[in-house]
Amino acid sequence: MTGNFGVRKNQMRKYKREIPLYFLVAPAMILVGIYSYGAMAGIGIAFQKFVATKGLFGSEWIGLTNFKTLFALPDFLRVLRNTVFIAFFKMIGGIVVPVIFALLLNEVKNKFLKRSIQTMVYLPNFLSWVILAGIFVDILSPSTGIVGRFIASFGLTPPFFIGDPKWFPGTMIITDIWKTFGFGSVIYLAALTGIDPTLYESAVMDGANRWKQTLYITIPGITSTVILMTVLSMANILNGGFDQIFNMYSPSVYPTGDIIDTFVYRLGIQQTKFAISTAAGLFKSCVSLVFILASYWLADKAAGYRIF
Repeated sequence: MTGNFGVRKNQMRKYKREIPLYFLVAPAMILVGIYSYGAMAGIGIAFQKFVATKGLFGSEWIGLTNFKTLFALPDFLRVLRNTVFIAFFKMIGGIVVPVIFALLLNEVKNKFLKRSIQTMVYLPNFLSWVILAGIFVDILSPSTGIVGRFIASFGLTPPFFIGDPKWFPGTMIITDIWKTFGFGSVIYLAALTGIDPTLYESAVMDGANRWKQTLYITIPGITSTVILMTVLSMANILNGGFDQIFNMYSPSVYPTGDIIDTFVYRLGIQQTKFAISTAAGLFKSCVSLVFILASYWLADKAAGYRIF
């Protein structure tokens, strides 16, 4: 009995020490509850003939009619195809470019130069797409932009990167990779520091040059991290990047640049078709959930990564 009492007393002391931590996290939990979980009640709009004046509880329930209407829209398949195309190549570029950059930067021996380069490529990650959109519009202008003038100097006609449907998806992919690869490279640089230095010493003694060391030591050493980041990024297969595209697109590039997020914005905010736009958003969330579950399963099988 005395032993059980002592254990309970220690547990009570532990709980008392943690009380300030519960108060510290309480505001964040309340905000998450209100804006993340409380807002989920709005999902019901996707199954209603929603009338704003009647509200969520006064509108008529119509089942899956909104989803049937959504899938029957002539633009929906095009928007879905654009979303998958842009998001897929952003995902591939977001893996390949940071890995290559991290491998190259890892070969720089001057610490000051190495840190300076890393800081310089990391800075764009802190700039919003509102700012970057204005910069890219000026830079990529076919008449006054520096890129357009450079191309024109060779006697060629500069393409309208942001206004031509043929060039717009590639422009979105490349500019997004440029913005985010500095942040992604930090993860792989951290993985590179975890490789045992004695492996390189042994390789040098065996006559391996830098290319052989990279091929047989460095790349295998970060393979598990690359696999993990790849499978986790699968959950973003329907996230084409609303902030970026919304600030840079126009009606002229809708055929190749319109994605689910911008499509939902126009349906819900501009055309006030709240029920159909909610159905589109719910469809995207369900597909993303499936990819999230699949990605965590693959992460567990391929890289031994588990949340619980």
